[in-house]
Amino acid sequence: MTYWLQAIEQNLTTVIIVAVALFIVIWFVAIFLKSIGKIGLIRGTAQADGGAESLVFGELFSGSVPYFWRMFGLNFILSAPALIFVMAVFVILFGGLIASRGNASALIGVIGMMPVLFACLCLLVPVMFVLGTIFRQAENAIVLEEMGVLPAITRGWEVFKANLGPIILMAIILGVIGFVAGIIITIPFFVIVIPVMLAYAVSGGGSNASLILMSVCACIFLPVALAAQGIIIAYVESAWTLTYIRLTKPQENAPVFVKENAS
Repeated sequence: MTYWLQAIEQNLTTVIIVAVALFIVIWFVAIFLKSIGKIGLIRGTAQADGGAESLVFGELFSGSVPYFWRMFGLNFILSAPALIFVMAVFVILFGGLIASRGNASALIGVIGMMPVLFACLCLLVPVMFVLGTIFRQAENAIVLEEMGVLPAITRGWEVFKANLGPIILMAIILGVIGFVAGIIITIPFFVIVIPVMLAYAVSGGGSNASLILMSVCACIFLPVALAAQGIIIAYVESAWTLTYIRLTKPQENAPVFVKENAS
């Protein structure tokens, strides 16, 4: 640890530049894929709900590109609080460790900041939950109502405020579904990893055959896990789009009292 801290301190500027550049590239690629995929899901759900018999991937992709920068801006605004928090934690912890240079008092001060950072994290979680729910409505407003970023945020807040109960209930239901499904997906990984690691530990590490078998099984299961995760994401995003459509555009064949209440 001392060697690595000294190496980072001696090349601090280079390390920071490379780390920031790498983070920005990975972050932008992830945001691009996430945004295009989400836009395609919203458009595809709306088309299917409108009676489309089939969806063409190429058309969904090409038709989603014009919305990218608006969705990118929306995601950037949403991720800003979490990004600032992560950068603050990085600066406080790693900067403090480097600045302490083995000083016990400074190290204790850095450790003493951990409860404060944990409290800030606990506060950030409910805030991001509410913001995320509002921004989900804004995402649908961008794609379905052709709005800009700021008008979409305003529209998302209006829909959220006017339908607080149904939206919170939907968020809880979909959150539970996603959480449970995620656990079910990870169970096979534990089934593969835990027995192999126990066998490896009992044998004293004399043979790597069990580790090789574990790696092969994990690689075989990985595409299945990714496909299952994709199905869950598609289900959740489609449910949010249908919720937005039902809340903002009541169906023509809905009961009369529903239309009156909606109006």
